[in-house]
Amino acid sequence: MNGTLRFCMITTFYPPYNFGGDGIFVYRLSNELAKRGHHVEVVHCQDAYLLLADKAPSSTPDHHPNVLVHGLKSPFGFLSPLATQQIGYPIFKARRLREILRAGFDVINYHNVSLVGGPGVLQYGDAIKLYTLHEFWLVCPTHVLFKNNRSACEHPACFRCNLIYRRPPPLWRYTNLMKSAVRHVDTFISPDRHTISKHREFGLDLPMVHLPHFVPAGEETALENRREYEDLRGKPYFLFVGRLERIKGLQTLIPLFRRWSGARLLVAGTGGYGDDLRRAAEGCDNIQFLGYQSGDRLDALYRNAVAVVVPSVNYEVAPPLVIMEAFLRRTPAIVRGLGSMPESIEDSGGGLVYTSDDDLLDSMRRLVEDIALRNELGDRGYTAYRTQWTTEAYLERYLGLIDRLAQAKRTGKTA
Repeated sequence: MNGTLRFCMITTFYPPYNFGGDGIFVYRLSNELAKRGHHVEVVHCQDAYLLLADKAPSSTPDHHPNVLVHGLKSPFGFLSPLATQQIGYPIFKARRLREILRAGFDVINYHNVSLVGGPGVLQYGDAIKLYTLHEFWLVCPTHVLFKNNRSACEHPACFRCNLIYRRPPPLWRYTNLMKSAVRHVDTFISPDRHTISKHREFGLDLPMVHLPHFVPAGEETALENRREYEDLRGKPYFLFVGRLERIKGLQTLIPLFRRWSGARLLVAGTGGYGDDLRRAAEGCDNIQFLGYQSGDRLDALYRNAVAVVVPSVNYEVAPPLVIMEAFLRRTPAIVRGLGSMPESIEDSGGGLVYTSDDDLLDSMRRLVEDIALRNELGDRGYTAYRTQWTTEAYLERYLGLIDRLAQAKRTGKTA
C-alpha cells in the first residue's frame, strides 16, 4: 500500500477533551501522519470527558490542515457513554459513527474505545484495522490492572473491584462480546513486550506486534532558546512528572525524602490524589509541588534534574512517556522494577531499576555523588532515543506494518 492514505483514529479521549497520555499520543500520531501528506480523521467522545471532568476544556490545540476532528456529542449527554459502558455498543452514537466510516478509509486505528463505542465499535467500518493498546481495558474493566485500588492485579475479582472504584460493573463483560469483537481487528499494537504477555496471561491470545511509542524531537527546546530558572539551581533535585493518582506511586517517595535530605523532590503534575499527597508531605521542606508544567519550564525541569523517578505501583502499558522525554534531554531515569518500566532501561542503558525503598535510596545517592555516572546514563538514554523512539523510527515501522497487512489481504496470506 503506497502513496497517501486515509486514516480514521477512534478514541474516547482526545485533546482538549483529554486526561492522560493516550489522547496525547493520538494527537501526536495524527498530526505527524498529516505532515507527511496523509489524511487523518479523529473520532472522540465529548460526552465521556464531560461526564468525568469538572468543566469543559477552555482551549483547543492546533491541528495540521490534513486532520479533521469529530467530537461526538449526544443530546442524551452522560447517558450515552454510560450506555456504552454497560451494553458494549455505541447505542446513541452508532448512526454518526457509521456515517463517518462510510466516507471510506484505508486504515482504522482504534485506541481507547471504552466509552466512545465499546467492543462493538470494532465491528464497524471496512479497512485495515489496528488497535493500539494504551491500557488493559481489553482484559480489565478498570483499565489499569490495579486490584481494589491497592496493588497490581494477579488474580482478578472484577465485580468487587469495580465497586471499590465506584464504577458500575459492565453487563457486557458477562457475555462473549469481547472475544467476538476482537476478531474484526487485524493486528494489535503493543508499545512494550510485557503488555503482550499480560494480555495472553489473562486469556486474549491476539495477533500482536511490539511497536514502541515515540516523542517528537520538536519538543526538545533549541539550545539557543533555552531559558534558565534560578529556583532550579542549588541543591540537586529529582523529578516526578505525571498525574497525581495513587497508581503513579508518588506516595512511596515521600517517606524517603523525609529521612534523606541529600536532594530535593520536585513534583510536576495535577490529579485527584494531589490533596492527600500534599498533606503527607507537610513539613518536609525538600519536597515541592509545582502543579502543571509545560513548555520551557518543563524542559528546564527535565534538563536540570539529577534523574526522573518513575515509582508507579501498577502495570504501566508502555514505559511512561516521561522516561523518553527525560532521555531526550540527556537525563537518566530511575524506575520501579514492575511491569513494562524496566524494558526502557534494559533497551537503553539510560538509567537504573529499583525493587525496594532502600534500593531506590541507594540509586539516588549514587547519582548525586557521581555526576560522571549520571551523565553517562543520560547520554545512553539520548542515544537510545535517537535510534528507537523518534517519530521517523515509529512511522517507518507503523507504515511498514500497514503495508504488510495490505499485501496479506490481497494474497489471502497471514501478515
